[in-house]
Amino acid sequence: MGDPNFDDAIAILGGTGEQGLGLALRFAKAGRPVLIGSRNTERANAAAERVRAAVAGAEVSGVENLEACRRAQVIVLSVPFENTASTVKAVREALVAGQIVVSMGVPLASATGGPATQTIGVWQGSCAEMVAALLPEGVHAVSAFQNVAAHRLHELDRPVECDVLVSGDPQPRRRIMALCELVPGLRGIDGGPIANARIAEAITALLIGLNIRYRVPDGTGIRFTGLPEGDS
Repeated sequence: MGDPNFDDAIAILGGTGEQGLGLALRFAKAGRPVLIGSRNTERANAAAERVRAAVAGAEVSGVENLEACRRAQVIVLSVPFENTASTVKAVREALVAGQIVVSMGVPLASATGGPATQTIGVWQGSCAEMVAALLPEGVHAVSAFQNVAAHRLHELDRPVECDVLVSGDPQPRRRIMALCELVPGLRGIDGGPIANARIAEAITALLIGLNIRYRVPDGTGIRFTGLPEGDS
């Protein structure tokens, strides 16, 4: 926690993938320090270079996952569901009380050879609840960003136009809701306790099916109507 940017920095483990890289682009454009984590530092550095090429003055570094976790208050897990548990276990030693780990994984059936339009059962109830069960005491798990299309995150000249269901303990989820507001078009919605991640994760499979049936290559999003302004 000696890094002066610790409180403001956002670490994205799996930031070399398209959705994680998209979040890195958006947060960097908003002026936040970003750490792109990977098991392979060459891939992490290459992803960081892509961010710097797209966002002038971006404060972004490509680092190994453990280092990323040591240098940021907020850590986003942007890895496939099948790699989520092993990733958390591999970085557990670097986590300290007060950090927030954001789970954006979805247990799609494609992880076991099935269709991406369906989900599979998770013993804990959801990917986010599985992450929560694996974290050290005092480290907060929050569910968010499952329903945000990667392609739309990469289009930096356009708003994303999607609501983000954020679930977890009250204080950490409010912090992640505030992060959503850094991205034009995103709105953080108070999704309540982390058990509600089961709903948000299932919506992802539904959206994938909609993308296929309606031929939407850029990806669909979700919006909740009727919410009072400022109360999301």
